[in-house]
This record gives sequence, structure tokens and C-alpha cells, in this order.
Amino acid sequence: MRLHPSLLGLVFIALAAAFFGYTFTFPAFPGQKYGPELFPRVIALGIALCGVVLIVRGRRSGAPWLALDPALREPRRLVSFLATLGAVVFYLLAAPALGFLPVAAILVGALAWWFGARAWVAVVAGVVTSLVVHWFFASIMRVPLPRGLFMQLLFGG
Repeated sequence: MRLHPSLLGLVFIALAAAFFGYTFTFPAFPGQKYGPELFPRVIALGIALCGVVLIVRGRRSGAPWLALDPALREPRRLVSFLATLGAVVFYLLAAPALGFLPVAAILVGALAWWFGARAWVAVVAGVVTSLVVHWFFASIMRVPLPRGLFMQLLFGG
């Protein structure tokens, strides 16, 4: 499916506004000028700006409001699209129970393999990517990631 760029821009702006609004529920860190809300707010502003650009460009195009993308008529591309959406749903359902590290490693590895990486490269990419992302968000940004069963087995509690 292809949405008209202006319609997609409005969706991006609405999502950005929801993300930005949700950051007001994040806890503040005493003694710091910024906290865990900074990074999501910057991302939300960037998404909103992209939405504005899409609206401006969409007004100039003569594109239909809704059309089937020709690429999705190919079975492999349709499955790739659905696999990407399925990965997001799988993360949302599995991460609280299993933890961020194993779920992220599985998702990155599986998607890398599906999109053409060799099996050993996909496994290494999944493990390294999940460790680096966990280190960045948990240690530097201090964003609480789901600990799940994996971290409880490794470190207890």
C-alpha cells in the first residue's frame, strides 16, 4: 500500500505528538538538566519535521490517496514487509518476559538472515548489535530496558 505523502505526513506528525506527550511521564534525574526524555523528544521533533516535509511535497504531487505498491505484488517482498511488522509485534510481546538482549539478538539475527546475510554473519550481527544497543541505552542514556528472564538467570533478581 502506498498512502498519499500528505496523509502519511499527518500520521507522522500525530505519532510524533503522541511520543512527545508521553515523554512527560518519564522520571526526572535530580541534579541534571536533562533526563531520559531528551532523546525521545529529539526523535519526535525529527519525525514531526519529516511529516511537515511530506505534507509540503505531497501537495505538489498528483499521487492518488491510496494505491497498491507494485513491489508488494512480489511474494518475497510482501513476506519481507510482513516479517518486519511481525518483528515489532514479537518484540512488544516477548521482550517483557524474555528480556531485551535475547529478543533483540533473535530479531536482528533473523531479519539479517532473511534479508540475505550468511547465517554466521546474522548471528554475530544479532549478538553484537543487541549488546551495543543495550550498552548505549541502559548505561549511557539510562533508559530502562526489559530485563526479563534472561537477566534474572544471569544476575539474579
